[in-house]
Amino acid sequence: MKICKTVSTCTPMEEAQGTHVFDILSYSKHRGMGHDRDSYIRSGIFNVGGHDWAISFFPDGFKGYGQDYISVYLVLVSNRTKLRASCDMRLVDRDTGCSFSVHKTGPRIFNPADFTRVAPNTHCFLRRDEIEGSAYLRDDRLTIECVVTVFNKPHVTETKSFPKIDMPPADMTEHVAKLLEEKKGFDVSFIVGGETIEAHRFVLAMRSPVFNAELYGSMREARPGQCINIEDISNDTELVRLLLVAADRYAMDRLRLVCESILCEDLNRDTVATTLALADQHNCHQLKDACLQFIKLSAFKDLKAPCPSFIEDATEKRRKIS
Repeated sequence: MKICKTVSTCTPMEEAQGTHVFDILSYSKHRGMGHDRDSYIRSGIFNVGGHDWAISFFPDGFKGYGQDYISVYLVLVSNRTKLRASCDMRLVDRDTGCSFSVHKTGPRIFNPADFTRVAPNTHCFLRRDEIEGSAYLRDDRLTIECVVTVFNKPHVTETKSFPKIDMPPADMTEHVAKLLEEKKGFDVSFIVGGETIEAHRFVLAMRSPVFNAELYGSMREARPGQCINIEDISNDTELVRLLLVAADRYAMDRLRLVCESILCEDLNRDTVATTLALADQHNCHQLKDACLQFIKLSAFKDLKAPCPSFIEDATEKRRKIS
């Protein structure tokens, strides 16, 4: 399965930030304006990030909310589009010139189409008794400082293919095959039917739990350079049957199934009895079932009558093998 991996990246655009200072002179003379929606003083319009803003100051509080407080708001004046911005409303200490943050509004949507064009989301900016007689009010002058930050839309890159390094195909099989072809590193020998066969013990142990026990475990029969004599394997002339016997003895299950498949395809009236006996002796259940099914089909379909000679031949061959 080919896996395709792609990537895109989101990076923030540059922020636009501006500070507007709103000086309110003769603060005391603005008291008593009332609590109506229009009872406010608006600063001059200033531009930050290509958008127009203003500060609205309610000396007696907005609509009677928090009558002991003043209300101060940042208002988006532009009517073009909604945007994302933050603001920091401050009061300036008249003695030191330093400003003190009273209300911060984190990044949020300002929408000129509804009430979200205003921030902060509170009517109680600061109590009047905390302002009057404090360093924020000197010579009847109150200075409000507003820092506005406008966040532009983030930039998203085009989708690209994810960097990758192709893995080479597995080549262990080729390397092992080359060792066998060049006859290098053989460290164990087998005598089968009088013929000597050399092999790599680690490959045999890897493929067969029986070989693993014999070559490395408590059943170890040989040390490097020594021979193992394999006996009690039938001298059947057919290679596949010989391989099946060996595969069964050394628990090489995949090889045994391959042999069973080949023998099954080769079933005919002349081979079925011998194959059935072999399958029964070596617990090849699938091959045994195939033989019995073949016998049944041959007896009742082809011959149109029971043919017990197949079963008798198979029983006799099994007895001789045992």
